[in-house]
Amino acid sequence: MDFEDTPEEAAYRAQVREWLEKNALTIPPATRVGVTESKAWQKIKAAAGYAAITWPKEYGGMGGTSMQNVIYGQEEANYNLPGNVFLIGTGMAMPMLMVHGTPEQKSRYIQPALYGDEIWCQLFSEPGAGSDLAGIRTRAERDGDDWIVNGHKIWTSGGHYSDWAILVTRSDPGLAKHKGLTFFLVDMKTPGIRVDRIKQISGQSHFNEVFLENVRIPDKNRVGAAGEGWKVALTVLMNERSAVGNIGMNVGVDELIQIARDAELIDGPAIHNAAVREKIADWHVQTQGLKYIRFRSLTALSKGITPGPESSITKAVSAPRRQDLAAFAMELMDMGGIIQDRQIVPYRAAFADDWLYAPGIRIAGGTDEILKNIIAERVLKLPGDVRVDTGVAFSDLPTGR
Repeated sequence: MDFEDTPEEAAYRAQVREWLEKNALTIPPATRVGVTESKAWQKIKAAAGYAAITWPKEYGGMGGTSMQNVIYGQEEANYNLPGNVFLIGTGMAMPMLMVHGTPEQKSRYIQPALYGDEIWCQLFSEPGAGSDLAGIRTRAERDGDDWIVNGHKIWTSGGHYSDWAILVTRSDPGLAKHKGLTFFLVDMKTPGIRVDRIKQISGQSHFNEVFLENVRIPDKNRVGAAGEGWKVALTVLMNERSAVGNIGMNVGVDELIQIARDAELIDGPAIHNAAVREKIADWHVQTQGLKYIRFRSLTALSKGITPGPESSITKAVSAPRRQDLAAFAMELMDMGGIIQDRQIVPYRAAFADDWLYAPGIRIAGGTDEILKNIIAERVLKLPGDVRVDTGVAFSDLPTGR
């Protein structure tokens, strides 16, 4: 692995730093930031090409490399900027359209998504089909030049403020479950769509459940051939797991060490306790391991090589670690650990935020179990799970009812 920038990468990093110093739309700490601020920052980035560094120039990107995208992300992280509500649109939906969309679809949707004029969400998971996405039951039936869709989606991030959605449906239940799926683009203001916000334990409501009742979608909004939606959905999922796997923690081992120095146990400061030190050491080792796995990915990107299974490994380790480390820090703070008043809790209650947020990260983009299966089968070359539904028509699968 090479930990240093190449001369070309160093020059690009300097260019990015100079641009950010002049243009970064910084937000004061503790300021409540909404969609309006995010849209303003997206327009600034898009006009300069930094909102889509790896996209082809014909779509408004820079035609740059994945490594340049990483460098920009590293430098942007040094600024307190509005949140990115465009990840699903620019990171998943539009790259999918570049591969599977018609010329008319590309012309209509890519630029508004890039410049933040339209926000996208993802209507994939259902109450009975999450990790096993091919088990969806939302039905799409052809009606002339339209499709009539009925179903129930859940865990839809940003659905309450999104303009458009990518939607996967079942159009032919007589085929095996990975067949007979059809993919659509749907206007979230279409009659028959109802978005109900889900109250999270943190008090926030990032996720939603979405009900579709006789929703009429024009056939021109279908992506790919009818019945071949799984191929389109896989393109989205590949981008999703990469994005989710790179979500970092608010706080880490260094902050935990300071908490341990300040916390008093029966036998003295927590930092002197052997059990506490052992846990900190374990998380430090995991932190270093994750860092070098990322370095390996960056080295591959720098050489123009597609990284291997690092995204699955990184997420399988980092998401449980985030939850466990945050829980331990809260225990060291005793009763103070459950307080969420950012003005009085160390690190602005970031450990509590991480602890409450981590279970969602362990599900989003592939559960712990799914990722372990991927690592076992594709990295360790172990035998795959027995799949009794292979080749069976979806309508013939038992439902448990």
